[in-house]
Amino acid sequence: MSDIEITALDERPSLIGRVYEITESRPAFIPQDQVAGALLHRVPEDFPQYCVVATDGDRVVARGLSVPFSTALAGREDMPDQGWDRVLGWAFTDRRHGNSPTTASALEITVDTGYLGRGLSSRMLTAMRTAVDRQGHDVLLAPVRPTAKHLQPRVPMAEYIRRQRNDGLPSDPWLRVHVRAGGTIEKVAPASMTVSGSLAQWRAWTGLPFDRDGTVEVPGALATVHCDTAQDHAVYTEPDV
Repeated sequence: MSDIEITALDERPSLIGRVYEITESRPAFIPQDQVAGALLHRVPEDFPQYCVVATDGDRVVARGLSVPFSTALAGREDMPDQGWDRVLGWAFTDRRHGNSPTTASALEITVDTGYLGRGLSSRMLTAMRTAVDRQGHDVLLAPVRPTAKHLQPRVPMAEYIRRQRNDGLPSDPWLRVHVRAGGTIEKVAPASMTVSGSLAQWRAWTGLPFDRDGTVEVPGALATVHCDTAQDHAVYTEPDV
């Protein structure tokens, strides 16, 4: 780990186009979120001062993305119920209209699969907080996707986040990283991401039949997916924290 270098992306602009070279494992349906598909790839180039990158020699091994947005406009709040989708959309709306940001939100920290389990994610979180602090923000918000929640998709997120270990820390490992870093769990964002598609699309993304009405447990999903065969669609609404 001593050879891994972590810096803000604006300090290493040559890496802006390389942050997605990371080998990662995530459910195939997650990138189908329409807001992510339209905007996420632009974050490193448009907000490099809010992003961090880790390298091991010439290899990019982790990225951390965050964005600034304004809560001064009518109808906005620090922690919207539509969480991840909403803050990403607000960030680009504000950039287009020249609105001054009042806060910042993390979007993701992704570590190369070959570097998992080495404590790199917590180092990336610290680096992201430092980058955001340099931009004048004393708080970094984060719609967090608990890493073990997919094992219990039918458990309400509000119940899940109350579960603690004997030492008082969250039972979920990714929530635990944030709390150890000084974060506080404030609320559930019940509709943080939304993925919708035809049943044929969901079959292609998951390998599941999607041939019955009702809720479907999908590997990697934090909640169940709602299937409607008459309307030929299924919808996944992801809660984050």
